[in-house]
Amino acid sequence: MLQIIPKTTIDFVGKRYVFFAISGLLIGAGIASLILKGGPKWGLDFTGGTLVEIRFQNPPAVDEVRNALISKGISSFELQSVGGEGTFMVRAKPQGGGDVGKEVQSALEGSFPDRAPSLLRKEYVGPTVGSHLIRQTFWAFMLTFVGIIIYVAFRFHSGIWGASGVIALVHDVLATVGIFSITNKEIDVTIVAALLTIAGYSINDTIVVFDYMREQFRLRRTESFAEVINRSINETLSRTIITNLTVFFVVLALYFFGGEVIHNFAFAMTFGAVVGTYSTIAVAAPLIYEWQEIRSQKRGSNRR
Repeated sequence: MLQIIPKTTIDFVGKRYVFFAISGLLIGAGIASLILKGGPKWGLDFTGGTLVEIRFQNPPAVDEVRNALISKGISSFELQSVGGEGTFMVRAKPQGGGDVGKEVQSALEGSFPDRAPSLLRKEYVGPTVGSHLIRQTFWAFMLTFVGIIIYVAFRFHSGIWGASGVIALVHDVLATVGIFSITNKEIDVTIVAALLTIAGYSINDTIVVFDYMREQFRLRRTESFAEVINRSINETLSRTIITNLTVFFVVLALYFFGGEVIHNFAFAMTFGAVVGTYSTIAVAAPLIYEWQEIRSQKRGSNRR
């Protein structure tokens, strides 16, 4: 196995309460932010907004138009250039009860008076993601979690392993949603796609570690439960880091050089790559040990 770090002997099981505390603080801060702010900051895909179409005789660059809108205090919008026609379509979310359509129009007319911007149309457009689709997405997530638990339980002959994998997955998604709330970033369809991608990477990496743990349990029957788990995590640590670093560096490059359009998506993926690696080694496997310890203590007390 390729190793980019020296062989480690970290006691992950022994430090599990430290890891659980870190996870609790991270998720607790996110949930507190969500409660204080009344939920996530939904993007235009979920809220709808006003569509403004403006034509320029001498059209500016897309980035110039975007910067002009941001400088006028319009922060939540989607911008599209109609190629070859000098026309821009701006879909903006209402802000503070004002007429966002007029704000967009006056911002562009004030920023580019010499380019003769003219209003072609202004109309309200509804959300692209309705409540019915949100409910369907929620139930799809729930069924996915149940399916993962059943699959992992069948493969590893223990429902605890499946539940641990799902908890690690939910941990990563909640942490990402929480950091978006803390940083006041919007959640739109693109971010939902990022959350699904993070969940996929998380459960895949976790199952790889679980598979190695199962193999070690067969080969090292004389070692304790904690020793086998620690050995498994340490011996797959290099693989885990290599896998997630490849994703991390790509999305980090997108974050810095990908432009404003995919900035939030790249931010979600960058954070998800970090928290996904953390949950694989510090949440999923230590949870199995913790639950095993609780079961052992209950059996001991029942025998008494």
